[in-house]
Amino acid sequence: MSNFSDRITLHPEQCGGRPCIRGTRIRVTEDVLELFAAGLTAEQVLKEMPDLEPEDLQACLTFAARKLDHPVVAA
Repeated sequence: MSNFSDRITLHPEQCGGRPCIRGTRIRVTEDVLELFAAGLTAEQVLKEMPDLEPEDLQACLTFAARKLDHPVVAA
């Protein structure tokens, strides 16, 4: 997924400006990624949060991977 901007939204007045799924109050890290970290499968996450679509989960993982992929400048 190269463009996830239609799936991950950021609004300063919503959820403290944290990234959310499609304008909902479902947060990328605190809600979706923590379920994956707890060991749930994609199918279980979708069952737990029926408003989500499989593409939303992929967008969350892509968003997190890109946020973590930054260069480190060594002094």
